[in-house]
Amino acid sequence: MAHRETFNRPDEPYNDLPALPPLGDLETKAILKAAIDAHVALAELRSAAKTLPDDGILVRAIALQEARISSEIEMVVTTNDELYRALSQQEEFTDPQTKEVLRYGDAIWLGYGHLRKGSAMDVPLLQRLASVILKFDLKIRESRGTRVGDPRTGRVVYTPPIGCERITAMLENLLEYWHTESTVDPLVRLCVIHYQFEAIHPFPDANGRVGRVLNILFLVSQGLLDKPILYLSRAIIEDKSGYYKGLRKVTEYGDWETWVLYMLENLSVTAIETRRRIEAIHHELEAAIDYAEASMRTGYSEELIRLVFSQPYTRISFLERAGIAKRQTASLYLQELERIGILQGEKRGREMYYLNRRLFEILGL
Repeated sequence: MAHRETFNRPDEPYNDLPALPPLGDLETKAILKAAIDAHVALAELRSAAKTLPDDGILVRAIALQEARISSEIEMVVTTNDELYRALSQQEEFTDPQTKEVLRYGDAIWLGYGHLRKGSAMDVPLLQRLASVILKFDLKIRESRGTRVGDPRTGRVVYTPPIGCERITAMLENLLEYWHTESTVDPLVRLCVIHYQFEAIHPFPDANGRVGRVLNILFLVSQGLLDKPILYLSRAIIEDKSGYYKGLRKVTEYGDWETWVLYMLENLSVTAIETRRRIEAIHHELEAAIDYAEASMRTGYSEELIRLVFSQPYTRISFLERAGIAKRQTASLYLQELERIGILQGEKRGREMYYLNRRLFEILGL
């Protein structure tokens, strides 16, 4: 594979970051083979996702795993329990770390809604994504001061370009590459786009999280996924050294092959893991429907069981909003599901939360 001139001056801003498309061969034999495997895994995931019992809440719960793990990379830590309970309660009862993770989820859905309306990706949307995550208006960097360091040693390993005008032009070039039809495999283009965005590093903060949101949105924009359910951050956090090594090899040696193969392998593995998780949810739902029908003394309906599988925590008000039952009867139905072991009740303040333990475990794998 052709290499460009080495850039290995970590203390200097990379103002000469090459524009897209990259030079050199992006589709070596090894890359094409890995891309085929990734396409197969994504197609199987896309098919499995059609069985999800809820197109909104459960898909959101799965997407929140991406939000939690992606935020953990940035040292914003919360637990699955806090995260899923936050879906079920009012914002004032949610801790700050969980709120920040939820905002990452909001950014995913903002971008997804933008694409669903047929709108094109543009620089203002990138700014909105970053602003939603951090909950204040974030502008493109104007001056120097942003550097990427090795978290273990604190040593500077990369300094991104500086200057709002220069950075904006680089982002516009990236988005032109995003939108332009190409003979290059879209999964390979995804790898290129992710590298380029991280190399531009356009904002003072949230660049990693915005870049990982763009991964999901690009897959949706190319028709490779219908729903934002593939979360690559787990693979990154499990092999941070491989991730940063791949990025640096592109920067320092123009070595795209190492980087693209790393990303394609993680795409395949993550798609397979996510498909298995979805299949497990579907299996548990069908088993719960049969078991509840045979075991409940009162209140059984398939609609009720599907509702308690729409997210890990259920409250009485959920049944009321769904028109299944009024408050007192809804409480009895949930207690009945607790009696037969499908749900586990827990009182928080004056409110009862009913945990679907098995769904919680599957989502938290």
